[in-house]
Amino acid sequence: MAPPAQSQRSPSPSQPSGKGEVSDLKMQLRQLAGSRAPGTDDSKRELFKKAISYMTIGIDVSSLFSEMVMCSATSDIVLKKMCYLYVGNYAKYNPDLALLTINFLQKDCKDEDPMIRGLALRSLCSLRVANLVEYLVGPLGLGLKDGNSYVRTVATMGVLKLYHISAATCIDADFPATLKHLMLNDPDAQVVANCLSALQEIWSLEASTSEEASREREALLSKPIIYCLLNRIKEFSEWAQCIVLELVAKYVPSDGNEIFDMMNLLEDRLQHANGAVVLATIKLFLQLTLSMTDVHQQVYERIKAPLLTLVSSGSSEQSYAVLSHLHLLVMRAPILFSSDYKHFYCQYNEPFYVKKLKLEMLTAVANESNTYEIVTELCEYAANVDIPIARESIRAVGKIALQQYDVNAIVDRLLQFLEMEKDYVTAETLVLVKDLLRKYPQWSHDCIAVVGNISSKNVQEPKAKAALIWMLGEYAQDMQDAPYILESLIDNWDDEHSAEVRLHLLTAVMKCFLRRPPETQKALGAALAAGLADFHQDVHDRALFYYRLLQHNVSVAERVVNPPKQAVSVFADTQSSEIKDRIFDEFNSLSVVYQTPSYMFIDKEHRGPFAFSEELENLSIGVESANVASAQRVEANDKDLLLSTSEKEETRGPSSNGSAYSAPSYDSSSASLIASQAPSELIPSNQSLQAHAPQASLAIDDLLGLGLPVAPNPAPSPPPLTLNAKAVLEPNAFQQKWRQLPISVSQEYSINPQGVAALTTPQALLQHMQGHFIHCIASGGQAPNFKFFFFAQKAEESSTFLVECIINSSSCKVQIKIKADDQSTSQAFSDLFQSALSKFGMP
Repeated sequence: MAPPAQSQRSPSPSQPSGKGEVSDLKMQLRQLAGSRAPGTDDSKRELFKKAISYMTIGIDVSSLFSEMVMCSATSDIVLKKMCYLYVGNYAKYNPDLALLTINFLQKDCKDEDPMIRGLALRSLCSLRVANLVEYLVGPLGLGLKDGNSYVRTVATMGVLKLYHISAATCIDADFPATLKHLMLNDPDAQVVANCLSALQEIWSLEASTSEEASREREALLSKPIIYCLLNRIKEFSEWAQCIVLELVAKYVPSDGNEIFDMMNLLEDRLQHANGAVVLATIKLFLQLTLSMTDVHQQVYERIKAPLLTLVSSGSSEQSYAVLSHLHLLVMRAPILFSSDYKHFYCQYNEPFYVKKLKLEMLTAVANESNTYEIVTELCEYAANVDIPIARESIRAVGKIALQQYDVNAIVDRLLQFLEMEKDYVTAETLVLVKDLLRKYPQWSHDCIAVVGNISSKNVQEPKAKAALIWMLGEYAQDMQDAPYILESLIDNWDDEHSAEVRLHLLTAVMKCFLRRPPETQKALGAALAAGLADFHQDVHDRALFYYRLLQHNVSVAERVVNPPKQAVSVFADTQSSEIKDRIFDEFNSLSVVYQTPSYMFIDKEHRGPFAFSEELENLSIGVESANVASAQRVEANDKDLLLSTSEKEETRGPSSNGSAYSAPSYDSSSASLIASQAPSELIPSNQSLQAHAPQASLAIDDLLGLGLPVAPNPAPSPPPLTLNAKAVLEPNAFQQKWRQLPISVSQEYSINPQGVAALTTPQALLQHMQGHFIHCIASGGQAPNFKFFFFAQKAEESSTFLVECIINSSSCKVQIKIKADDQSTSQAFSDLFQSALSKFGMP
């Protein structure tokens, strides 16, 4: 039998090996409790330290509670602190013991020493025991009126703690009004800051249910309060200054003069040593001048120096945070920072994440005047021993080339990278050359001359290999060995693990065949056969598509596979302008560091698929709402136009799935049939290759006019599934079954728009499904995301079906998972469930 978790730790000399040492400690504390002998406080300190250390490593010393409280009757502030720490740790979990502390804490709240008064009040408010809130009101009221600023500082935060324990008690005692008075009149800046922080939180939480609280929250943004806080800004701590500046950023000035007055008052905050204060001030300046174009640009010029100073001073983490904000500004106004590009050169001792961000900024500020210097610097990084930075620098050179700055010199630099004979350099460069040729086809002759000398055996990275294969297919006429290189790649089809490479290989060999058929006929036959036998659905479908396209008409195949192309003018940006504006609005927050709006990492529906399918207790029993994540997106494979979802499920399996599609087996006769003639003479438009295809077929063949053999008599259909109208299942039983049973059916399909329109509340769907004898046991969510747990039972036997149903009303998608006692009937129930759901919202 394994020992308890606590005893698995290697015991230290000071760690008790059992209850005996705790008992000894208890006895020693009791002996010292009433002693007034000299040196007693020193002895108590040693015992208190031992008790705290035991508590820290997870040993239960709650049995010492009474003795610790008795020993705290002293004027020694160190003993008081340790006792308060001990009491605060055990009070929440031992409310009865916490009651023993009330008397001595209330007594200490009236002590002559303000430090003890403050510590006692803080400990009293930190007990977090709802039954003891009545004992907090009196000490808090006295603390807010205390003559010592430290006690008032503690009392203001104590009001917030009381609010979270019992909001009604806090409001009834009129503490928010007292905090507001202190905020406007207290001489101590820290008290003012604490009052502001507490009032913001209290009134924000109360605003949803109280109009008065809503008015008070809006009153915080009134001109008198804002000016009162701004005039005292220099008195506040760094933390408090950030709180005030965040509040002022929400204030709307009445005119331009007021804006300039505020900016002049806060000008010196840009020189503050603390980065948080500087960024908060910059955010305020940027937001105040958004409607003033000329002044807004002057603000950019003014804030450059403080930001660049912060980047060069402080830790790497601070540099990265400031650089992230600087990067956001550079992306919005690159021309204003184009002359400062040298500040973004990488230093040898900087961590990778800082260097990577600097490379992105160099890419953003590149223009006609500085491109040569920037690209020269980036080429130095490409030869760096730091491989990740070398890769990033090559990508940066490619991005600059796609911005149409000094393309001639940059193309030469990129082609020189291919001559470095370093695998990672070659790989990154090939990917960039591909994009370069898509935008500047006129450079194909120079690029292909260099790329043609690269052996495909030396390119192993999937993206790089895919880029090389794309060039082999796209420029097969200009690359003499293209058919033979492709043929060697197809011979090693089984050794290629990347589906992306296999997809590119299929397309490239098709393009090469349509231009050089005699040399490529064998490779094409082998590629189609290998593709049709491929286990990856996309590869299989593309091979099947190409095969049927060739069956139909070679001219059409050429127009589909190799149509005339226009040069790509602009590559898609990963972020929309709306997203960038949202990030800018959240300046001086994690959104800028993550380069993502806050709702993308705060709101639950954006956190990906459900991670708590097993936790039914997170959902309400009935129809109460709870935030849930959005349903999983449909797989890319299921969006394919060749096959329906049901057909894909039937054909997913081992590599032999190719034969289920009426696919041709590759042999010499089929190869000669496909490629022994020129493309224009390959197959007449009114003729098919059905005679050369195996007899196995699928419904899709009939749909495409490829013929369908006479099907045998269908097997008799199973009896229809009937459900029990009065099914009953306890939530605990549902939860237990859900954890024990495996998933028998997992499907995703669309819901009709009428059903989405009717899903204003979960209750509407629950009543509808109950009409089909499918009952809901838990539900949660709010538009556009809803999650339900249903159950149903067979009418003739006690077999139960359990369903997890996720509905995304914005995409009209439904995802279900079914678990059943009798898995043989799961599909029948799935069809019944889908049928019932499809009728939701219909007249």
